[in-house]
Amino acid sequence: MKFFLTSIGIFFALAASRFIPHPPNFTSLLALSFYVPVIFGIRFIPILILSFALTDFVIGYHTGTHWTWGSVLLIGLASQYFNKNFYWRLNGALLGSLIYFIVTNFGVWVSGMYGYTAIGLLTCFVLAIPFFGYSLISTLIFSSIIEISYKIFKNPIDKVFRFSEIKINK
Repeated sequence: MKFFLTSIGIFFALAASRFIPHPPNFTSLLALSFYVPVIFGIRFIPILILSFALTDFVIGYHTGTHWTWGSVLLIGLASQYFNKNFYWRLNGALLGSLIYFIVTNFGVWVSGMYGYTAIGLLTCFVLAIPFFGYSLISTLIFSSIIEISYKIFKNPIDKVFRFSEIKINK
């Protein structure tokens, strides 16, 4: 039952991020792709991909969708190597943005939109740089929110804010 409820929560978090209006690539998707396997385990990677698939059918399925799902898989698997401390996780999440950028834009290039040449590949990646900026910023913001939320819910409030260490003078 816990697995099911966690899966439903992951789906709603991901769906809300995709359905609420936002600037291009400014969502919690990459942070969730990184942190869900870190917090709940890699057994939730299929739930992430299924959540993407279900929301993609609502938003609109396109030829690059599988590349997005592939990047989610790679980010989730890579996350297991960055679960040492806050700085490692934050760098891992930002690396997830880079993985997403490389995989999905390679998928755009493979679609033939820019031609099957080195110049076409370079053009595809250069034109995607502004979207990469949004991805990095949103991943940084949402990763910080996840880190803070996890710390608060994992530890009692007095440990988070160190209330027990505050001495009150009477």
